[in-house]
Amino acid sequence: MQTDLFVFGTLKKGFPLHDEGLRGAQFVGLYCTQERFPLVIAGPWFAPMMFNEPGNGHKVRGELYRVHAFQLAALDQIESIGKPGNLRLKIAVEPVAKGNPVQAFVYMKSRDVAGGAYHSGLLEGYEDDRFIVPTAR
Repeated sequence: MQTDLFVFGTLKKGFPLHDEGLRGAQFVGLYCTQERFPLVIAGPWFAPMMFNEPGNGHKVRGELYRVHAFQLAALDQIESIGKPGNLRLKIAVEPVAKGNPVQAFVYMKSRDVAGGAYHSGLLEGYEDDRFIVPTAR
């Protein structure tokens, strides 16, 4: 079984966690969130974090992938699902070009995960290169 996953940060193509988490996944296209969400660079590792606060921030740009259940389980580990403040939710995303919205999983954080360390203002998209990969921590 496959499901759609919207990624906006280090899982996007060309970023540090893409190959680890999405190798072999089907790229569907460029999408953005239907609602506005706060996206910031935060925490000690300069990680992109989208908070589950619909209506705040911007429509966030990212990529949509079709993933298998086993990939989603591996991604859950990469994204620390099961630890406090780490969420996998379904939201509506829409193609950047014309097209119909779809429901897709997305990884979000609670503000507690940021620990009060913010390294950016509210972003529409993530293009930063300061993220510290787990092997370098």
